[in-house]
Amino acid sequence: MTQAAAMTAGELIALANASGAGAGCPRCSALVCRGWESMPGGFDRSNLRCVGTLRAPGDDDPTLAEFHPAGTHGWSDSAPIAPGWFPYNRCDVWQCEGCARPFLRYTEYGGYYTDERIREVRAHLVVNPPPGTAPT
Repeated sequence: MTQAAAMTAGELIALANASGAGAGCPRCSALVCRGWESMPGGFDRSNLRCVGTLRAPGDDDPTLAEFHPAGTHGWSDSAPIAPGWFPYNRCDVWQCEGCARPFLRYTEYGGYYTDERIREVRAHLVVNPPPGTAPT
């Protein structure tokens, strides 16, 4: 895979708005989830194509700080999608080949495991606080 183009929060919002809402098509319906989920083991990954990245070019050590105003946490369905913050700063942006629904993907590296995670992009959750800004 060639290097994915860096995307802004505005581009991510536009991508999500262009796909609309709903249950997804048969190719991606198993992935339609409000929060982070593990990638289903039997999912055919060829149904997705990489269209960009939220990784900052040249940043080899992105922050592990998370942005969670209003008491959300990493697994919250309503957690904001903040591109400069973990885990979004380690995500690539993917689209369903069938309906263009956008998803974020990253790999969680635990002590004894790796877990490929996926989250549907919902435009109303995308925010763009500057990195280092304290959540309110």
